[in-house]
Amino acid sequence: MCTAECNSSQPANSSVHPLQLAGSSLQRTSLKLAVIQMFVWPFFLINLLMLFTFYRKQAFRTETRYILFAHTLLTDVIFLLLTDFAVILSYSLFLMPVPFCIPLCILIEVVNTCTPLTITAMCVERYVAICMPLRHSAISTTSRTINVILIIWIISSIKPFVDVIILFRTAPEQYFIEPTLCFYEVMTPEHWHRVMRGILYIITFIIILLTESVCYLMIMIAAHAASVDRKSAGKGLRTISLHMIQLILCTSEIVCPYIEALIIEVDIELYLSVRFFNFITFNVIARAVTPLVYGLRDENFYAAMLCNIRC
Repeated sequence: MCTAECNSSQPANSSVHPLQLAGSSLQRTSLKLAVIQMFVWPFFLINLLMLFTFYRKQAFRTETRYILFAHTLLTDVIFLLLTDFAVILSYSLFLMPVPFCIPLCILIEVVNTCTPLTITAMCVERYVAICMPLRHSAISTTSRTINVILIIWIISSIKPFVDVIILFRTAPEQYFIEPTLCFYEVMTPEHWHRVMRGILYIITFIIILLTESVCYLMIMIAAHAASVDRKSAGKGLRTISLHMIQLILCTSEIVCPYIEALIIEVDIELYLSVRFFNFITFNVIARAVTPLVYGLRDENFYAAMLCNIRC
């Protein structure tokens, strides 16, 4: 999932960090940092505005799709803040002991994993609303939605905490004393551990993609049935399509470390440019799809947001 990952082939205390653009000129580094801020903060403020709109209107707080949408906005806001903080630390070459870095890495990983899982829950909700409209109100209740969100957080927390346990059982004591740049791979110094982590990512991606594909197929079949509102079904298909695009953007970073590992052996400047592009595309822009899917395309939500802006 999209997170502040590093080149999986680099050791924990390597001088080359995935979000570190050091090695280029100071002017170029400052420019890239400024570009990152120009991407991060507009999306951050838009998400905050949409969260404010959600909490201002009672009707939104009782519908499953809006609750899941707000949860996605919240995790995206936390993710953008934390990754931007990690970028700034990297640019400043700020070193810290591994134990101080672990909590930040865990939280980034948890909120990062929450996004695709919540997207999947939103796709399932659209499938139930379109294909089982008579049972939708009974299935998609507020209490069940809250329980789904709790389950998403529990599932998202499993992998990073397992990584921490493995780290403390395999790494020598000296490892926790040495200062390092803060990025997730400090928690997976062993090669076999990184390979296992990559395999789990791929398995998770396949499961999520299959779930969303099944929802898309079932809605497409229902769109041709006379008993289903074709306009609603068509909108549901477009929504899931956008969700799948966001999922692909988020999970494409799985292969980024392997590509970067090849590039860094050829040209360090090209590596820094590629890493910068990957971060903007797969970490920041991927978060911009969420407001587009529900916030701007949903007529009721968009009208309420415009009302808040005017006020």
